[in-house]
Amino acid sequence: MYFRGIGTALPSTRYTKAQCLEAFRNSDWYDRLDARSHLLASTVLQRDNGIESRRLAVKGLDEVFRIDPNTLAQRFRAHAPALAIQAGQRALVRAGLQADQIGAVVVSTCTGYLCPGLSGYVVEGLGLRCDVKAFDLVGQGCAAALPNLQLSRALIGSHACEHVLSICVEVSSAAMYLDNDAGVLISACLFGDGAGAAVLSGQVKPDARRVQWTDSASLIEPRQRDALMFEQRDGMLRNVLSRSVPTLAAHYAHRVLDTVLGRAGLDPHDIRAWIVHAGGRDVLRSLERRFELQAADLRYSAAMLREYGNLSSAFVYFVLEAALMDDAPDGWWWLSSFGAGFSCHGALLKVH
Repeated sequence: MYFRGIGTALPSTRYTKAQCLEAFRNSDWYDRLDARSHLLASTVLQRDNGIESRRLAVKGLDEVFRIDPNTLAQRFRAHAPALAIQAGQRALVRAGLQADQIGAVVVSTCTGYLCPGLSGYVVEGLGLRCDVKAFDLVGQGCAAALPNLQLSRALIGSHACEHVLSICVEVSSAAMYLDNDAGVLISACLFGDGAGAAVLSGQVKPDARRVQWTDSASLIEPRQRDALMFEQRDGMLRNVLSRSVPTLAAHYAHRVLDTVLGRAGLDPHDIRAWIVHAGGRDVLRSLERRFELQAADLRYSAAMLREYGNLSSAFVYFVLEAALMDDAPDGWWWLSSFGAGFSCHGALLKVH
């Protein structure tokens, strides 16, 4: 399977962390939360937390603090299909394909729910064939990109279709929840909105760089489910984020890496580009230590995190796009995502 085209999409408005802190202090929620929460939010949004700005699907930051089930559901319904369609269209253009050449579409999200699912909106918005195979994957959190791509590979490998459109879209501002829990507040300071897409094919695009998926592995540890998850509270999604996440991410990501590289007869020094979900600054630092990497090795992940925040499942499409645009060296690339479950996935790419 080859990555034939990558596309990304973001809301038009950029908000800095300084703007977010000011909006929080001016909101009704500031008075609802205690002094410890005020200090925590101020610290996270003023220190170097690895994030400078985010794109959010709101016209003004005052909208972010309108937190009720109907408002959040409407925000997801208004923006998730539009972002998914925009990213998909850009991936099709870069792949050099027409919409009617797509045999299957796989759409992942965790920040909202629609029935019929997002795939139907993508089929309509892009003008895909009415007999296209459509799959909606929901609830896999930040890790969802790799399961999405694994399904795409299975469809291509079984000759069910020649070209698959893979999309991950998250409207994190539609999954906003605030209370005095530290994990909830930190989550509110980290996540942004966006969509990533890839056209996967059994054949490369003529006269284009080859990005080939060669092998992958997954690891799911249900005993760590409570460390990172969404729960339903008051009719809304509430993010549970524990202090153990950076350590868990590095531990399981390293196990997956060892599995795949072992099968290929490679070691980490053979990897020329690291395409890794960031999670946050502390997650990146934990990955650096566990993998014995330099900060520059994760520069694409760090750059995307700094500009866009944690885009959840869509994040690795942005990192892969950044590495390709920077003309990262040919050779073996490592693609990895992790998140709710606790789940971790990795894939070995051959780029030439």
